[in-house]
Amino acid sequence: MKYIDEFNDPDLARRLLDEIRATATRPWALMEVCGGQTHSIIRHGIDQLLPEQVELIHGPGCPVCVTPLDVIDKALEIASRPGVIFCSFGDMLRVPGTDRDLFRVKGEGGDVRVVYSPLDALELARRHPDREVVFFAIGFETTAPANAMAVHQARRLGLTNFSLLVSHVRVPPAVEAIMTAPACRVQGFLAAGHVCSVMGMAEYPELAERFRVPMVVTGFEPLDILEGIRLAVRQLERGEHRVENAYPRAVREEGNPAAVRMIEEVFEVTDRNWRGIGPIPLSGWRLTDAFRAYDAEHRFDVTGIRTEEPAECRSGEVLQGLIKPTECEAFGTTCTPRTPLGATMVSSEGACAAYYLYRRMNAATPQADRAAREEMNPVA
Repeated sequence: MKYIDEFNDPDLARRLLDEIRATATRPWALMEVCGGQTHSIIRHGIDQLLPEQVELIHGPGCPVCVTPLDVIDKALEIASRPGVIFCSFGDMLRVPGTDRDLFRVKGEGGDVRVVYSPLDALELARRHPDREVVFFAIGFETTAPANAMAVHQARRLGLTNFSLLVSHVRVPPAVEAIMTAPACRVQGFLAAGHVCSVMGMAEYPELAERFRVPMVVTGFEPLDILEGIRLAVRQLERGEHRVENAYPRAVREEGNPAAVRMIEEVFEVTDRNWRGIGPIPLSGWRLTDAFRAYDAEHRFDVTGIRTEEPAECRSGEVLQGLIKPTECEAFGTTCTPRTPLGATMVSSEGACAAYYLYRRMNAATPQADRAAREEMNPVA
């Protein structure tokens, strides 16, 4: 298969659904780790097509959503300072801090720019030696190599006006935190294929064995996800708990060794706080001492940040898979993409955003479809 359309084939989807129905003889609860997978599931109605025995629980795999509130507030503080060019991916602009977001900072005169790569920010630093250029380095293992490369290049070029505000998180410790939570119902995982394409699968067999859960490395198109579900259900029915690779066109067991080497040169493992979840030991990365000069948090000495989450926002429960977005009383009323209470409503991978956009569109008129898309993308 060479083209995306081939992974949307309805006939193959029906056959996979038939196999899942024939295999599942009892209730099973699977968690998809990645928010990109969540959006694909909701957009294509996969969760509604599955037999009633198979439930999908949406995991915390949206790096925008789990970026801690205090880090968001630090970003807002740095972006508001004169002489700073603050660079970020576009989906961070509407993520609410305690009392504003980056979009508002930009409207108030801050030099906030949307970039498509940390190397774009590095080029801005080269072109504006009189300005401090800060890149908001968030993400899972997938974005870490490019961010590490940007810092590596900045040092090689002798650029002293470039820095990263780092909030990287790691998936395996999050899986462990989910499985040890008292209210955990997860019996199997659809592991994030893009993370494994970088890091490989070496960290997952121990987790599968210790918690006795199947872990199937899964892609992002409908047939990818259905195949991942089929393999996970088959393992559960057989009483197995091992790692399977259902995404071999992108994932090798060893991952990408060159990317891993770059990460290990620039970053070191640290504890990290996850928004809506709390602290998870050894679940993040920070710059090593050798690259500490490029750490925006140290460079700008951002202290005295006091954060406060909206009391009515239940995004933390959504991120932990304890409730579906529609079970939150604020969903679609006081919390919408234009007036978000939490990051899960505005992130391009947030579960609340997926339910708001695609569930409305599925039952909407063409005019309502258009209105929903415009509300999800107000900048455009």
